[in-house]
Amino acid sequence: MKVKGNIHSIETFGTVDGSGVRFVAFLQGCPLRCLFCHNPDTWSLHAKGQYQMTPHELLSEVLKYKDYIKSGGVTLSGGEPLMQPEFVLQFFKLCKQEGIHTALDTSGAVCNEAALAALDYVDLALLDIKTLNNELYPKLVKGTLSNSIQFLNVLQEKGISTWIRHVVVPGLTDDDEWLCKLAQYVSKYSVVKKIEILPYHTLGTYKYKQLNVPYALEGVEPLTVQRAKEIRNMLGKYILCE
Repeated sequence: MKVKGNIHSIETFGTVDGSGVRFVAFLQGCPLRCLFCHNPDTWSLHAKGQYQMTPHELLSEVLKYKDYIKSGGVTLSGGEPLMQPEFVLQFFKLCKQEGIHTALDTSGAVCNEAALAALDYVDLALLDIKTLNNELYPKLVKGTLSNSIQFLNVLQEKGISTWIRHVVVPGLTDDDEWLCKLAQYVSKYSVVKKIEILPYHTLGTYKYKQLNVPYALEGVEPLTVQRAKEIRNMLGKYILCE
């Protein structure tokens, strides 16, 4: 039986999900329910409007743009791509055979044997750590922090270059103490090259209305450009921060 991936959408000229210009495929399915999620339409593994592709079919699409992405590569995002670990493994294996750089955008929430096996074909991990605050974490994402930390430890063991991503939400994760704790903590890992600060925005709120799902952060204003700059300067004392 052929493995097929449930695909939400494809971006052929991505510039924010890894180095260089990238082909980005967003996969369906996510075990978390982050209060600030801007893609609730990716939560379900089998959602209306999705389509299926085999690893070879997706690679065929990638190869159409190989000249454009030679300075970058391919990124699998979501949702949580490791909800479909066998597809991730097979697709990235094909990419490596073609000499294409691979990046995995993940929360580390799925940290089982099948998910970790896919890391053998990952060049760059974009690990989204929601918060290090154990009390806040389950309220923020309806999940547990331990999986993400375990995942980071495995990335260290395997020597996989890692960028930490962190969404800063006013009133929730916009906290100097915890932001500095995060920077100090991840700076101890030699594989972690930098932290990317992702300012909270409200661009995906219309999707909640379309799905008839209440939006938990109604009324929370986006993080300002100035505040994001202040945070990057503050964390830059511990690790490269962009």
